Amino acid sequence: MAKEKLIQLLKESGAVKFGKFVLSSGISSNYYIDIKQASTNPTVLKEIAKEMSKFAENYDLIAGLELGAVPLIVALSLETGIPFVIIRKEEKEHGTGKMIEGEPVEDKKVLVVEDVTTTGTSVLKAINVLRKNGAILDKVVSVVDRESGAREKIEREGLKLISLISVKDLLE
Repeated sequence: MAKEKLIQLLKESGAVKFGKFVLSSGISSNYYIDIKQASTNPTVLKEIAKEMSKFAENYDLIAGLELGAVPLIVALSLETGIPFVIIRKEEKEHGTGKMIEGEPVEDKKVLVVEDVTTTGTSVLKAINVLRKNGAILDKVVSVVDRESGAREKIEREGLKLISLISVKDLLE
């Protein structure tokens, strides 16, 4: 029932768009899943956090790559009481120059959160930054898996991908 409710909320929020799109992976697609639009709706965001919280037990931190995962990790942090860190896409050249904003991740069990997984390139960037900083990783939770190779890449890195819904579920 929860999966059906989330699918309905995503559709009603306008997160599923049809047309011609180029994804961040460079792949062309005739549909786009705009979780950023959905996550600006408090009802949808709360439902996503509630569903993700089922997979967040026994973690020290929640982490996500800027920009798409940020509202998700904030909402999940509020839902669970687990602190979060934000992974930058690029090292900044001002201020502290940190790639991770928030508390240190070294020797902490970190849950990685992603909005939409396609090829896995973005989430692997976050995984690499976290590992370089000593995080303990075993799982990625994504709102939608586009089923385009991310699962296999993530599993090759020794992590499990859990998606709240698959693209097949969403487009039915």
